[in-house]
Amino acid sequence: MNFKKPKFWDKKKVSTWAIILLPLNLIYKLFFLIKKISKPSKRFKVPIICVGNIYLGGTGKTPLVREIFNILKSLNKNPAFIKKPYSYLDDEIKMLKATGKVFTSKNRIKSISSSIEQNHNVAILDDGFQDFSIKLDFSILCFNSKQLIGNGFVIPSGPLRENFSSIKRTDCIFINGDKNLDFETKIKKIKKDIKIFYSKYKIKNVEKFKNKNIIAFAGIGNPENFFELLKQNNLKIEKTISFPDHHNYTEKDFNYLTKSQNDVFFLTTEKDYYRLNDEMKKKCNFIEVDLEIENKNDFINLIKYKL
Repeated sequence: MNFKKPKFWDKKKVSTWAIILLPLNLIYKLFFLIKKISKPSKRFKVPIICVGNIYLGGTGKTPLVREIFNILKSLNKNPAFIKKPYSYLDDEIKMLKATGKVFTSKNRIKSISSSIEQNHNVAILDDGFQDFSIKLDFSILCFNSKQLIGNGFVIPSGPLRENFSSIKRTDCIFINGDKNLDFETKIKKIKKDIKIFYSKYKIKNVEKFKNKNIIAFAGIGNPENFFELLKQNNLKIEKTISFPDHHNYTEKDFNYLTKSQNDVFFLTTEKDYYRLNDEMKKKCNFIEVDLEIENKNDFINLIKYKL
């Protein structure tokens, strides 16, 4: 699925397009309501942790999911990842498999059941906040400090999968990026006692790219955030190229990237790297990032409490 979000989704000023699309917005909400009330939630004998979002794409779910996996391993748990196996999500599945066991099925209940049969004692859902068929023991919603909730409208008038008020169903909020006290206030007006954590990416292999003339490219939810991270690390960026989210790279794309470019270094995200063919991978590098969580011990204690 190649998807490039409309620019008006992230503009604070309400655009004409957002208004025009409101009737479709109402239809989407109706389908969502039917989905919400159509199935009872199934409870499992193992804890179910869900890392989700309401902003469509680019909120940092997968890095946080991997960090939670590592935390659980340090607590002597045997966690497993649960992920729907859509073809456009192959990159994310490969990233998870590099960390631990992944169970995939279009029915998350089947995946969780399979993980229990194989003696995993915690299930971590990468996405699934909008799946009401599963009783969650600990839910986390992710936001990016640059986009937050965009224009605040639900799809297709805006980038939200459901209304902002839905945060009252979650236990915890993660904001990737800079602190935003105004946004925290907005959150706490809906759920006063909610836990809010901040995280940032740290490039582990940054020295490898110092003093290189770099062409950076990305096909993720918010590629501009990736480019900004490179600039914050004082890397020499000659050019940036954005592709749609989950873009499947072709020879034509790579020919475009490399056309008339001499003595340059091609740099992308780990997620994008998994979508390159073997020949492309020989000519490209990806950044390796650690997710640094502010007040991490408090987060670990919250996980312990929820388990």
